Amino acid sequence: MFAVRKVLIVAPRTVAESTWQDEAKKWQHLQLRFSTVLGTPRQRVMALERDADCYVISRDSVTWLCEYYGYRLPFDMLVLDESSSFKNPQAKRFKALRRARPSFDRVVLLTGTPAPNTLMDIWSQIYLLDGGEALGKTITSYRTRYFRPAQTNGYIVYSYRLRDAKAEQEIYDAIAPEVMSLKAGDYLKLPPRIDNIIRVEMDSMAQKTYRTLEKELVLGMGTDDEITAMTAAALSNKLLQLANGSIYTDDGNTVDVHNAKIDKLAEIVEANEGKPILVFYAYKHDLEKLQQNFPEAKLLTGAVEMQEWNRGEIPMLLAHPASCAYGLNLQAGGNIIVWFGLTWSLEQYQQANARLYRQGQDKPVIINHLVTKGTIDEQVMKALQTKAAGQDALLAAVKAKIREYGGNQNET
Repeated sequence: MFAVRKVLIVAPRTVAESTWQDEAKKWQHLQLRFSTVLGTPRQRVMALERDADCYVISRDSVTWLCEYYGYRLPFDMLVLDESSSFKNPQAKRFKALRRARPSFDRVVLLTGTPAPNTLMDIWSQIYLLDGGEALGKTITSYRTRYFRPAQTNGYIVYSYRLRDAKAEQEIYDAIAPEVMSLKAGDYLKLPPRIDNIIRVEMDSMAQKTYRTLEKELVLGMGTDDEITAMTAAALSNKLLQLANGSIYTDDGNTVDVHNAKIDKLAEIVEANEGKPILVFYAYKHDLEKLQQNFPEAKLLTGAVEMQEWNRGEIPMLLAHPASCAYGLNLQAGGNIIVWFGLTWSLEQYQQANARLYRQGQDKPVIINHLVTKGTIDEQVMKALQTKAAGQDALLAAVKAKIREYGGNQNET
């Protein structure tokens, strides 16, 4: 129809490297020409100067791109792949794209998790879509209209909640003319998904170490009225590390405590001999321990490993959910996932699982969760199962522990 001349596609780096280009090959009759705008500034400039229909750039280079063109971009259409990565209105990438938005006649946002934590997350995304028509020109006006403070110390507001029961529907009504939802289950015939919770038990010495650390950390935090998301996250991180098997000391060294999860993963590998396994880890010491115990494993760093995995050349692929949660097509390489380290982020969890459980998968997808008994792993797993927002579930878990130990710093 000649309504669009040049399209700018913004995506996570690994997705920008190959996913869009690989998918376009399946639509050869369209003869779309792609230019991949990655690499050094000089390489990016050369890619921008090529004659193409679609220019794919990493979201990390958006600010550079806007500054390079003086915020007057030579594209008439914008596609934001995984738009929830622009949910923070204070981020440089959002501010740069907000300033350059008048350059585009058409804007399309793509995401499987538009509001990963709360409906507060959709304001900046919808603003990039319509320039503020549906939800207001500023995050402050949006917040004032639909939300109220949920946690505050009198001066600083740590979190917000919806104003009342009607506010949620009012937001949906406001954005309804601009959005549509396509659920895979309604349009695609996917094989079954099997979720396994595999209980892992620490030895008695590790259990004692965990209980001692948990009590010391909890009692050092004061009463539950004083707990913020930041302090709760710090406690959670320590306990999650220990549940996985190791922990960082204050000076940055790693102390190995147990191998319960490593041993259980070895059992899974043995039971699925010859089948590729995608393992999600949480901490750097998790990665180091996995690489030591499974020398055949490869770390997912970019398109090369993704292609090798899909060709069946990698028996175990190690990935952090934050770095590979968006847009990667890994469904051709295997159908087994192991969560070695769990995450409070429902968005990362859902998106990471969707790397295998997606269109093109022809085998049942088996998702194994290694959950250490008697640890914070159990609270994280419960939050993921109930699809609770990560921060709220985290605070609730920590406050429950404070009440369990009495919340008295003088307690011995």
